[in-house]
Formats: sequence, C-alpha cells, structure tokens
Amino acid sequence: METLFMKRVRRPVTFVATIVFGIIALVHLARLILGWEITLNGLVVPMWPSGIFLGIAGGLAFLLWREARLK
Repeated sequence: METLFMKRVRRPVTFVATIVFGIIALVHLARLILGWEITLNGLVVPMWPSGIFLGIAGGLAFLLWREARLK
C-alpha cells in the first residue's frame, strides 16, 4: 500500500535535487533583495552573478519538479 507521500516521491534523488536547487535559488534571491555582500580574497563579488544563478537554479528546480509531477 503506497501512501500519498510515496506516490509523490517515486524518485528520491529527483526530490532531493529539486529541494537543493530550490534552496540555492532562494538564497540567491535573498542576496539580491537584501543586498548581502560577498567578499572572496579581498574582492567583492558583484550582484549580477546571483541573478544568473537564480535563473539557473530556479529553472532546474522547476524542471525537475515538473518532470516528477508528470510521471
């Protein structure tokens, strides 16, 4: 007997990857909204890479979520 959770999570790796990419996208979004500054080796990382990575991570999370839903 499958529970509702088991039906939704048939592929645990896909589920975990969706969560990880979603968290990464939310952190980049928070950096853009809150203006968090990142300094690496004395150099300040500009904000625009967070916009790119927000799109990539958010897109991957969405595509993985949609793939898991369709099957």
